[in-house]
Amino acid sequence: MSAMSNPQVLATELPVESSRDWRTPIELTILGAIWGASFMFMRVSAPEFGPFALVEMRLGLGALVLLPFLWRERQHFPLNRWPILALIGAINSAVPFILFAWAAERAPAGIGAICNAMTVLFTALVASAFFGERIGTRRGIALVVGFVGVLVLASAKVAGASVGWAVAAGTLAALLYGFGANMVRKYLTGTPPAAVAASTLGCAALLVMPLAVTHWPESSPSTYAWFSAALLGVLCTGIAFVMFYQLIKRVGASRAVIVTYVVPLFGVFWAWLLLGEPVTWTMAVAGGLIVGSVAMSQKR
Repeated sequence: MSAMSNPQVLATELPVESSRDWRTPIELTILGAIWGASFMFMRVSAPEFGPFALVEMRLGLGALVLLPFLWRERQHFPLNRWPILALIGAINSAVPFILFAWAAERAPAGIGAICNAMTVLFTALVASAFFGERIGTRRGIALVVGFVGVLVLASAKVAGASVGWAVAAGTLAALLYGFGANMVRKYLTGTPPAAVAASTLGCAALLVMPLAVTHWPESSPSTYAWFSAALLGVLCTGIAFVMFYQLIKRVGASRAVIVTYVVPLFGVFWAWLLLGEPVTWTMAVAGGLIVGSVAMSQKR
């Protein structure tokens, strides 16, 4: 989902069109596969681009795909609203994307995908700690289980190398998503979500641009790296956001959020299938704890 910039909260105010047809599980699977692939694309392109240049491409391409939605809803975006959009863009897109890209340079793609699942739990924790929402016993237990999963994951070694720092970066990114989600809910509820995504991604791209320019790779990245970076921005950021909002409009946020459970599975699967990255028992146990805790927190 991280790769999703936490779109669930952006879309909670969309009207729901009742639908229980065969399309929903297919769309959830496709969306989970796309967002899961984002960690593989980062793993391929981050070592050649570096985190800043890669994230600039991702943000810029994603914003361009969503720009028509912003233009259509431009009356909802007066000048006095742009400072909060820029702040949310930094917290909910720019910094987390950089952290995940940094982690992708140092650890298998599945590590970031598993950490990203903590976003749902961190959203509840931040809502309780800073926005006065009751967390509840079940969610409290889910948080503890999820954090145990993070500790297990941080202890993992892949090919003899520790992935602790990559896990720390991915977990911090998920925490920032939690803050960003609550800020969107507090300040931007009722604002067209796809337009909000376009504006925050655009602001984030402007914020990252100086770092991207000063850290642009000296040697030209390979064709595979360029292709992965382009797919990361266009498909995994821009098009996936549009798909997610359309899904929420049709079936509601409570059903669409199921994609959170699917993303880590696809993240690990794509990395194993296409990059040959190993799936260790430690990753499996940690992933089970984290995804299970997310499912527990969402159960009604």
